[in-house]
Amino acid sequence: MDAKTYSAALSELRTLRDEIKRAKAALAKLEAARDKHITAMAAYPKAKAERIGPAAGLSLAEVVAIAPTLAPESLTASRKQTKPATTPDATDHESAPVPPPADAGAPAPAMNHRSQQAGTPAPPLPPPTKANLLPAIPQGPQGDTWFTHTANLASTRPNFTQQVRSTAFLDAATGTLVYRDRTLRLDLPTASAAEILTAVFHTVPDGVERIYITAGDPWHRQADHYPYLKDAVAAWLNAPTPGWRTDTGRGRDRMAGHFVHPRNPVGRYQREHGEHHVEIRSVGEWFDVDGASPAVVRDAFILLWKTLRSHWPDAVIMGSPSQTGRDLWTRTIPTRGQFADGYPVLSEELRGLLHTTAGQGRTELLTPPDVPDQLPGLVEYDRTFAYAKHTWKSAVGTPRRITAAAFASWSEKEQTKALFGCGHWHVRVTVPHGWNHVGILPAPAPGDRAWHYPKTPGTTFTTWAGGPEIYTALTNPLAPWKIEILDGILWEDGKPLDDWSKKLKDCWARLTAQATMHGHANQRVAAHLAARAVRAILLYGIGSFAQRPRTVTGTTPRTLEREVPPDAEIIGFDDQTITWQHPTGFARDPYAHPEWAAGIWSAARAALLSQRMREDNTYVGALHTPPGTVVAFRTDALYLTAPQNWPYHGQPGDYLHKGHLAGPIPAPTTEEDLLALRDAGRTALAQTHSET
Repeated sequence: MDAKTYSAALSELRTLRDEIKRAKAALAKLEAARDKHITAMAAYPKAKAERIGPAAGLSLAEVVAIAPTLAPESLTASRKQTKPATTPDATDHESAPVPPPADAGAPAPAMNHRSQQAGTPAPPLPPPTKANLLPAIPQGPQGDTWFTHTANLASTRPNFTQQVRSTAFLDAATGTLVYRDRTLRLDLPTASAAEILTAVFHTVPDGVERIYITAGDPWHRQADHYPYLKDAVAAWLNAPTPGWRTDTGRGRDRMAGHFVHPRNPVGRYQREHGEHHVEIRSVGEWFDVDGASPAVVRDAFILLWKTLRSHWPDAVIMGSPSQTGRDLWTRTIPTRGQFADGYPVLSEELRGLLHTTAGQGRTELLTPPDVPDQLPGLVEYDRTFAYAKHTWKSAVGTPRRITAAAFASWSEKEQTKALFGCGHWHVRVTVPHGWNHVGILPAPAPGDRAWHYPKTPGTTFTTWAGGPEIYTALTNPLAPWKIEILDGILWEDGKPLDDWSKKLKDCWARLTAQATMHGHANQRVAAHLAARAVRAILLYGIGSFAQRPRTVTGTTPRTLEREVPPDAEIIGFDDQTITWQHPTGFARDPYAHPEWAAGIWSAARAALLSQRMREDNTYVGALHTPPGTVVAFRTDALYLTAPQNWPYHGQPGDYLHKGHLAGPIPAPTTEEDLLALRDAGRTALAQTHSET
């Protein structure tokens, strides 16, 4: 083979690569449709995997992996006779796990409400699949080394003021541009990034550093030409922009390259011959505009900035709510006392463990036969500003390892105090016999889902959970669950987020009041949007502490494709550009505190089940409703078949009656069904309120 033939072969190989990617995308779409059909068919009481498998071209095991409820009884029975697995972290759908690992010769303590007892060994599981494994802390000295902080890495108070960015607001559908006190009209026939940059900088020659798209979603204009929305967004971001190139970042908030997101992408550009930088962002990161004009959106940001400044004189609104939230928090780090030198960052091992084992919001849809085929109604309760309710206490100090033996040696009072404290626990859980309500504790789910909530009586599983959820399982109003502590991480109780949260809650309360009482309609809308922005600052600020492993997204010209990193995954391409991404693991982020996010998320999931309303001396939540009435959980929201007489005072954590759709209505079997019914219920309730 000579050089010419070799070059021709390379060209042909690239063509084949492109065709393969298109074929894979088409195949993935068909497989997703097939899986959706199987999941829907599983709701039919007489559905059998043996019949669905041949029709779908799948084996029995593959069908059951997609729809676990189709597992035949004979298979379930045979599982109980298999040999033990070699890991304590296995979970099998509605089955019992292996015994816990040895811990200095001591059995894991079993707990029930107000009691402590040694549990009998559970029947073993079959060897686990990759989908349902959770990590454990290594036994002995190796695991003990995890319980430390990363050297020379701590969250410290900044000694600089953030740079203010000149901002414009653009409706890409109408071409309406609002910049400071001016409203202009742009001609945007294609609304490409190049067209937007050219039009904006021709109209506002003094320069803009951030352009918020308030409506029109220009990155979705060609969505019909791509198998996935993310591909359409990547193509829009990476289309040629004469006179501009992809920004490589600058300053303290250095962010290199575009951020490809299906709904809220970020385009970062820099003049080819100059230092001017500009971002094109979606205002959807902050709130749902809900038809508000760019001028009202601008007023919302001005109102947000003024309100934040009442607590933070140097407050600057950054590009996203997560950046803004974290920056504001750093300015509440104490200058005196125990943490005047900052909050140390956990070891990378513990951060990785928390990332894998501490889920966020509970998202679960209960379908027939757990609920009736025809619902008597669908009622939505949404917890107002929910996460703000759970920031008063968080983990500080060097974490301690609490082994099964150590926990067993404590008194009942000491055990209760530990579970009330800031901890993350590796536990073996058994659902009590006679249980007829929703699940309480998350378990790693089979198949593609991250978590599910086992509820079948007698089910035993191994998982990780926070103290609030474990205590709810032990003290719930129906029946105590059996909890066996296998291992644990325990911190001192502190208040690293309390000052930050109180200030944001005050801003939210004041803006919410303005949204109700302001005399001008547009200002009421602006105040409402600003209040939603404060909610986003706290919500996404907490999420930023979780510090997910980073994935770098980049672009390379097709003519330089040898420069694509060797471990990168190609996620999009066109005739000029290749878009790729590759994981980079955990960065040395001084503001990484997944222990804080995990504690808040655990408390919020527990409050969806049971929460005391102190002012009213009553309890609310899913476990305080009749069995069979819970239809779904969605992070902060609870969907029921009937209304509840729950008090509402407009405070963080209160359950707001947000939607009500009268029945009978078919029970939703997919998320799309639920969201459609949710929207209809909100409209119906709003109409009822307007009539009264």
